[in-house]
Amino acid sequence: MICDECGKRPANFHLTKMANGNKTEYHLCEPCAKSRGDWGFSIQPDFSIHQLLSSLLNYPADQAERPESRIEAAIPTCRECGMNYQDFAKTGRLGCGRCYEEFGGHLEQLLRRVHGASDHSGKVPARAAEAIKAHREIDRVKAEMAKAIEREDFEAAAKLRDKIRELEKDPAKTGQGKGGQGGAD
Repeated sequence: MICDECGKRPANFHLTKMANGNKTEYHLCEPCAKSRGDWGFSIQPDFSIHQLLSSLLNYPADQAERPESRIEAAIPTCRECGMNYQDFAKTGRLGCGRCYEEFGGHLEQLLRRVHGASDHSGKVPARAAEAIKAHREIDRVKAEMAKAIEREDFEAAAKLRDKIRELEKDPAKTGQGKGGQGGAD
């Protein structure tokens, strides 16, 4: 795609402007994008994915580049692969499955900052919607039952246990069909 402004160079900045319900798209090359000062932001040619990730992790990008600024004892480190949180901030990749546990609190904060939540609540495939609803309802009732047990309200807990068993009896709703395992523990 060629730049809308100069018509000469390839467009590598694609911006969408919404104003009064009207959508306008701009496809500009870097020099033309830099020359436009009316958009309320500046374009940094040396911007990297590392800088973006570092800003999301609240970790200064320039500090990640300076090994002398490291305080090894204060940096969370994975006991299995040896990757530390600072390395993750640099690369954006975790070293192994254990890193998810080791950096759990930090990752949850990152997910909340990026997505607004740390639990998935997005779209569900239509064919799985009923089963997922049923599982969520069972989980909700189990949590309610645990609270009843904590309060030592065993009558309410027994009723909730029976409700869980009833919910788990319908294999179509829980997605357990033939060969699945149903029933309460």
